[in-house]
Amino acid sequence: MPIFPHIRHRRLRLNENVRRLVRENHLSVDDLIYPVFVTFGQGIRREVPSMPGVYNLSIDMLLAELKQVEELGIPGILVFGIPEEKDEVGSGAYATDGIVQQAVRAVKQAYPNMLVITDVCLCEYTSHGHCGLIKDNTVDNDLTLELIAKTALSHVEAGADMVAPSDMMDGRVAAIREKLDAAGYTHIPIMAYSAKYASAYYGPFREAADSAPQFGDRKTYQMDPANGDEAIRETRQDIEEGADIVMVKPALAFMDIIRRVKDEFNYPVCAYNVSGEYAMIKAASRLGWIDEQSIVLETLTGFKRAGADMIITYHAIEVARWLKGGR
Repeated sequence: MPIFPHIRHRRLRLNENVRRLVRENHLSVDDLIYPVFVTFGQGIRREVPSMPGVYNLSIDMLLAELKQVEELGIPGILVFGIPEEKDEVGSGAYATDGIVQQAVRAVKQAYPNMLVITDVCLCEYTSHGHCGLIKDNTVDNDLTLELIAKTALSHVEAGADMVAPSDMMDGRVAAIREKLDAAGYTHIPIMAYSAKYASAYYGPFREAADSAPQFGDRKTYQMDPANGDEAIRETRQDIEEGADIVMVKPALAFMDIIRRVKDEFNYPVCAYNVSGEYAMIKAASRLGWIDEQSIVLETLTGFKRAGADMIITYHAIEVARWLKGGR
């Protein structure tokens, strides 16, 4: 095999045009999904302290925010709701006039071509902050399934284009698929949070969504960050139950899982660039320690290199601007 000086890898790094020609992975606006937090009220645009640039928005302000999302060509949004009241059974999650249901109707009326994905879970709506119903001081998996499926159906009836169950209950994809199909929504895809870890990276999100558990933690239903093989088992089950897209969450510390899931199943894979990842970059950037644009684009390109087909990121608007040549 020829060796140096016959082989010089630097020849293909000669200038930007050569580097463009041989570049293996490309980050595009087409890869982005923008998460939004919607709340009741009017004229509300409340910044999340730990997530600079991310806001809790009333529906009217959300519609204003989405104008730039559409203009930048970002394909879709992921909607999280913040209710006015919470109860033991998370009834706001599946109420016909719930915050997500109202937001979806408004968004689809204002932006009919925008892809609207809804997060399906109970944690923002339960008084105890857990993702399911509590029985004997623990989350009861099977009792929760019906409410998760009911929530998904209510979102679709409101106009959601896709549902994304994040609760990590066993069997929830099958329960949702059965509920949607029985109601005639066989065409609605499911994006499953398949490998969702019990991660320390979620702290800022829990502030944004007011969803911190009031007792214990979520380690009995979210995955141990030390496990990789388990992610493959979880993903396989979701696919067998009818998931159309599978997700790895968080992304930054689990790029090996993204790669393994993609190699094992060759299925559409979504990476969730979560709140803690976002907050760390924002904090370091504000202190002048890093160049934010370079770090963000490198990180998201890394997710693509690992095998992600799409990326949920709070940086989406900024990234779309950067990719179009602005700062």
